[in-house]
Formats: sequence, C-alpha cells, structure tokens
Amino acid sequence: MKKVVKFGGSSLASAEQFKKVGAIISADESRVYVVPSAPGKRFPEDTKVTDMLLHVYETAKAGEDITEEMKAIKARYDEIITGLALKDFSLDKDFEEITKKLVENPQVDYAASRGEFLNGKIMAAYLGVEFIDAAEVIFFNAEGNLNSYKTEKVLSERLSKAPRAVVPGFYGLGKDGNVKTFSRGGSDVTGSIVAQASQADVYENWTDVSGFLVADPRIVPNPKPIKYITYRELRELSYMGASVLHEDAIFPVRNCGIPINIRNTNVPEDPGTWIVESTCQKQDYVVTGIAGKKDFCTIFISKAMMNSEIGFGRKVLQAFEENEISFEHMPSGIDTMTIVVHEDEFMHKEQRVVSAIHRLAKPDSVEIESGLALIAVVGRGMKSASGTAGKLFSALAKDGINIKMIDQGSSELNIIIGVRNKDFEPAIRAIYDTFIVDKKKN
Repeated sequence: MKKVVKFGGSSLASAEQFKKVGAIISADESRVYVVPSAPGKRFPEDTKVTDMLLHVYETAKAGEDITEEMKAIKARYDEIITGLALKDFSLDKDFEEITKKLVENPQVDYAASRGEFLNGKIMAAYLGVEFIDAAEVIFFNAEGNLNSYKTEKVLSERLSKAPRAVVPGFYGLGKDGNVKTFSRGGSDVTGSIVAQASQADVYENWTDVSGFLVADPRIVPNPKPIKYITYRELRELSYMGASVLHEDAIFPVRNCGIPINIRNTNVPEDPGTWIVESTCQKQDYVVTGIAGKKDFCTIFISKAMMNSEIGFGRKVLQAFEENEISFEHMPSGIDTMTIVVHEDEFMHKEQRVVSAIHRLAKPDSVEIESGLALIAVVGRGMKSASGTAGKLFSALAKDGINIKMIDQGSSELNIIIGVRNKDFEPAIRAIYDTFIVDKKKN
C-alpha cells in the first residue's frame, strides 16, 4: 500500500498543527509522499503567508523596501521551527535568496510559490525525509498549462529513487525557466500529480473539514457528511459551487483509478469522504449532494415552428459566441429556447446579444430575466429511485417557492432547477429536509 498525503494551509499554520500532521503521517507507514501547502491562518484575523508574499511582490514591484515585510514572514516560519525544536535547521539562506530575487526581478508566481517551498523544507526536516523542489519535477508548457508527459516522466523517475519525500504543492517550472503556479488551491493538483506519478493506491487530501457535506453548512445547519461520491457527482457539485477540492485535482488520479480520501487534520479518526470512479457502496440517501449559485440571467427566445428549422439553435448560440459569452444551460420546448448565462458576463453586452439573435435567427421575440439562482440536486441513486422529481417539486411548492426553470439530462444524475435569488437558501433547505431529514425520520 502506498499513499500520497496532501495537507492544506490550515493544517500547517503553526507548530501545533505541524505536530498533528506529523502524528498522522507516523500513524501509517504507507503515507510515503507528502505535499504541503503554505501556512494558512492561525486565527480568523490572521493573514495567510501566500497573501503576505503577494503583498511583498507588490511592494517590490513598486521599488519600495521589503525588509520589514520579509521579516514578518520569516517570523512566521521561525515560530514553527522553534515550536518543532528543529535546532540545527534554518531558513536564513533561503530568505536571503528570496529577498534578493524579489528585489532584483520581482515575479508574482515566484513570490506566491515561496510559501509552499519554505513549508516543504520545514516538513522534510521535521519528518527526516528527502525534499524535492517542485520546480525540478513539475513542468508547464508555453501556454501555461501542465506538461503532463514531461512531468510524469521526470517525477516518476525521481520518486522511484526516493522511498519517502516531501514535494511542495502549488507550483512548478514554466517553459521560460521561471517558477509557474497553478491557480489558488493548486496544491490539491500537485498531490494528484504525485499520486499519479508514484502509482499510489490512495490520495489522501487533509484539510479542516471532515470531507464533503450534503449541503452548504452556512445554509443548512449541521448537514450530513457524504461517505462516497463519484467523480461525475463531484464534477456536478463543484461546478455548482461546492468547494472542498480544486476541481482540476481529480483528472490525474481519475485516469489511473486512484481514489481520493478527504480527511480532517483536526479530527483524524473521522473516515471523511471517498471520491471514486464507481462504487457499489449503499447510499444512505437518494441525493448525494445539493449545491447552487446565484445571479444568472435567462434569455427566453420564441419562434413558431423553430423545432423544424434546421440550424436554429446554432444561429442563436452564434450570437453568444460572437460576444464571447459562454452559456450554462439551454432547456428548450417546441417553439421556445432558453439560454442561461452568468449575469455579470452578460449584462454589459445584453443589447448586442439581443441584436445578434434577431439578425441571425429572426425570432418572434426575445425576453430577458435576471436574478435567477440555479440549484443542482445530484445523486447516482436518483436513476433507480422513482418519484425523485415529484418529491423535489412538491418540497418547493410546499414552501411556496416558484420554479422558474427545470433542466434534467438523460443520465438522470442530476436535476437543475432555477429559482429567484431570494428563494435560493429556502429552496436548498426545503430540498435537504425532504431528501435527508425526512429520510432519517423514516
């Protein structure tokens, strides 16, 4: 058994948290490769180290002195080093080099990546294992995307010679020879890449929550945890705003069939959530998860006999393409078509789009409505459960919530409904109560 373990910023924010991580790694000898993030917040009013480094970059770019800011960052790391009693370990030379580079040639990705780089060095020293700089084994192409072929080849070879190692998350080397970062939260992606390259059996992603929850705890009090979720379900929920894992992190491990286990550093005994390709594990509920977003617009297009007009849909979508607007959903009827788009992308171009629709498709009418929220009800169990849609609509009707849009694909994996922004939270609570709370009562 071989495991790759990634720890988020909150798991490594202080020496106390480091010790928890050390105990977790020591408790299972199969946890051989560790991917750390930069130190996160120690308390609510604290600042993440990555944000401190980005501020240093702005100061350096403006040609101002960064000495005091770098001292404050170094103090964060020295506090961790002292708390871990690493007497013969120091980051003094690393800070001298980082300061020199930021003064001489400030680069935003280089600055942002140093939090993980430095934390990785501390973690390697604390565990007594090899430190592998991500810039030596993870590569980006000229377009700024991951060079998967080169990365897997070089990283696999390097890991084959290192039975245990620490590889810092979030960054690699760009085609131009400079440090390049993933988007924020990219340490999740690094962990997945290391799992793929090492042919790990499990990718454990440790954070400050015990896995995925059926619904957002800011909307539903104490929602139930999700024990097993498939990649497809995760994709649907992540797209609709559910966020525990960087969505790009699933692709490297998905290709290899490596399961992801989301765990809680502060409650390591919790089993967390398993993200898998497929499973025969029995679900507690028909619905796996409920998630959504606010602030969408609908463009309602009507034209008599549109269903018999070849190319009508293409002409409508061309109007959006010409204005560089992507659409989210496209439910349709015999003589009607509705295009759902993000309000902030559409509102400044709305009249140009309407004009283009008339020019290209010649509809009878075009109507716009804003203030729409979309909610996805996702569950692999919905396919085999009868009456799911009926229960959903009844739950909303019972609470006086009007459904503005319905979209369900043939896969029967999810149902997406549109409601007014003001009904967003009540709708999610109503759906949760019907499928989770009522099920528990029974």
